[in-house]
Amino acid sequence: NQTAITEFLLLGFGDLPDLQILLFLIFLVIYMATVVGNTLIVVLVVADQHLHSPMYFFLGNLSCVETCYTAAIVPRMLTSLLTGDKTISVSGCILQLYFFGSLVATECYLLAVMSYDRYLAICKPLHYSTLMKIRFSFKLAAGSWLNGFLALTILVLFLSQLIFCGPNEMDHFYCDVIPLMELSCSDTHQVIMGDFILSCVFTLPPFLLTLTSYVCIIATILRIPSTTGRQKTFSTCSSHLIVVTIFYGSLMIVYMLPKRDTLRDLNKVLSLCYTVLPPLVNPLIYSLRNREVKEALRKAV
Repeated sequence: NQTAITEFLLLGFGDLPDLQILLFLIFLVIYMATVVGNTLIVVLVVADQHLHSPMYFFLGNLSCVETCYTAAIVPRMLTSLLTGDKTISVSGCILQLYFFGSLVATECYLLAVMSYDRYLAICKPLHYSTLMKIRFSFKLAAGSWLNGFLALTILVLFLSQLIFCGPNEMDHFYCDVIPLMELSCSDTHQVIMGDFILSCVFTLPPFLLTLTSYVCIIATILRIPSTTGRQKTFSTCSSHLIVVTIFYGSLMIVYMLPKRDTLRDLNKVLSLCYTVLPPLVNPLIYSLRNREVKEALRKAV
């Protein structure tokens, strides 16, 4: 005797009615800068012969992922801020969750692959060209994309079994797993368990691989006798380490923060720290801290 609802209301930043236009302009500028910055890196990696190496191939893939997952969230948010239309269909909500989640999982794998690449370059420099061949780097990148989308395909199959018949207001600016399950009338224990297992199977291994790689890298750098040598070696992976820290740091804070009403606004702000800001700052980090990227950009200009 329950009527299934067909759409949700993404409340977003609706509690700030006087700031809607200002927020629209801020997020529009951020979105345009993100697309331009990441597209520029992809173009440079493809066009410049000096950037045809595994490290920059992975960087191009990372920029592509970040452009796509920003596009999965920000345009819908901009439309809501400009028009005031906060509705999204149930199927559209799950579709947004699928693409955004798949791309975030893909980024986890790509960051792990990039850390492994830096591990080989710093800890096994004499074997690097033998171990990290172009064919192998293609397989690693393809595996990252495949695993990311496979993980969310399984999760969405669980979510598609849920029934929504009660309140339809989601206090968020995009469709996320936890707010979506909170609105369901169904028993969500199996979905929660499935989500936990998928997180352990698909996202924990790349995180541990990234962590292990940097433990080995830092140990190797500390064994270098000269200060200049240590600084030069560390500079080859410092940009990636900053990106990893921002991404995983904000991700962990968002999903480990207690889900209390008093912290919901803080949760939304922190969600921006891993959905909107990293794709914006990553091109800046890699271009400003990387001599080869700056040189390729100079030649292009």
